[in-house]
Amino acid sequence: MSQVPPVRLPAQAPTWRGGSGVGSGVRPYDGGMSTLVWFRDDLRLADHPALRAALERGEPVVCLYVLDEESPGVRPLGGAARWWLHHSLASLGQRLRERGSELILRRGPAGDVVPEVAAGAGASAVLWNRRYGGPERDVDAAVKDSLRQGGVEAHSYAGSLLFEPWTVTTKQGGHYKVFTPFWRACLEEPPPRAPLPEPREVPGPASYPETDDLADWGLTPAAPDWAGGLREAWEPGEPAARRRLREFLENDVDAYDRARDEPAGGSTSLLAPRLRWGELSPHAVWQEAVASGRSVGGFLSEIGWREFAWHTLFHFPALDEDNLNARFDAFPWPELDPDHLRFWQQGRTGVPLVDAGMRELWETGTMHNRVRMVVASYLVKNLMIDWRHGERWFWDTLVDADAASNPFNWQWVAGSGADAAPYFRIFNPETQAKKFDPGREYVGRWAPEYVTGGELLPEPLVDLRASRQAALDAYDVVKAAADPGRG
Repeated sequence: MSQVPPVRLPAQAPTWRGGSGVGSGVRPYDGGMSTLVWFRDDLRLADHPALRAALERGEPVVCLYVLDEESPGVRPLGGAARWWLHHSLASLGQRLRERGSELILRRGPAGDVVPEVAAGAGASAVLWNRRYGGPERDVDAAVKDSLRQGGVEAHSYAGSLLFEPWTVTTKQGGHYKVFTPFWRACLEEPPPRAPLPEPREVPGPASYPETDDLADWGLTPAAPDWAGGLREAWEPGEPAARRRLREFLENDVDAYDRARDEPAGGSTSLLAPRLRWGELSPHAVWQEAVASGRSVGGFLSEIGWREFAWHTLFHFPALDEDNLNARFDAFPWPELDPDHLRFWQQGRTGVPLVDAGMRELWETGTMHNRVRMVVASYLVKNLMIDWRHGERWFWDTLVDADAASNPFNWQWVAGSGADAAPYFRIFNPETQAKKFDPGREYVGRWAPEYVTGGELLPEPLVDLRASRQAALDAYDVVKAAADPGRG
């Protein structure tokens, strides 16, 4: 990578076009009123509580997705996420057509779009699965109020988490700030419900509201087309997600606890983007994992970590901007060195494991979890660059970046998040490489010059030992600010 990764630009990519059910080969349901299902981060048909409730009402069902990047506080998607969304919507639209319906696409503020489509569809009710970020909850509440004031029923359902964030509380009635007691409390709750079956039919109305063309949204890149590695690595959509879950439980989960920290191994689940976009529900993952008869405790605890991230975001909506632990507002960040940030983004730091991870991220839209921790620690604690810069880069480049896990994990590594002892967690990338990539297979794949020596290697940006000590000294400033009488 000899230059800065190209800026991600919109494209006109060929895809399916939503529209009237007439001529689609499916006879639409011809009735009066309809029920509108508003899809969001739940791009699936199986275990979709809002869709199931709509079907049980007995009215024709209109399915809607709104690309909302205009409502106050709603964070626009990063480039890799937009690529995934495009293909996941295409898959969902095809699956709905096969069952007698269409996916209506609209772009704009959901507070305007959803009531407008509901009126055009003659909807008696609008149903959706809940979201948990602060701006999204505000949007949903406003939509619900608007619909109900207009005489339209509006209901939300629990479809994206195993445990609703407000239901898991400490003995004092507060929210949890440490993972282990949080997950222990979750496991003491009644077990997660069984997933709902996939509908065989989704009867649509005699005519559909107008729809956008997915290609016109420009979610995929063209000039330049940087998504070749994503296309090679991933197949978005619910069918592929379900196949991957089965493959993981059949072939990889037995080695998960032993080998999940080895970046060159194949024991990782690769389910993060599937859960992020709701192509799989956590209830389905939970049930199939438990039913597999394998040792799945370690894997399910990772599902618990995802739950903990959303639990935290629900109670702290500014997670991507503000330190969860306010003491870290006193952290003495030096002036940003833009060259250091750029070299880190490009995988040109002179540290083999860090550079391999950053190149894997750019190429595939993902990075092994152990390496994510290493590259994040290097940025924050060796380069002394504010964690927010790293979080924003991951937001743009990860296919699984979401509003909870991405900032939550960055704050965890930085030491400003949900962790009691950040001072002892400065990952030495050389030690990590020796322990988890001893054969240099991972580095050899993504940064081969460090193995072959065939190219002029970049000089390390900083000395690891000296920069580690500088980070510890900076944390002492935080401790002193929290305890003025210290020392």
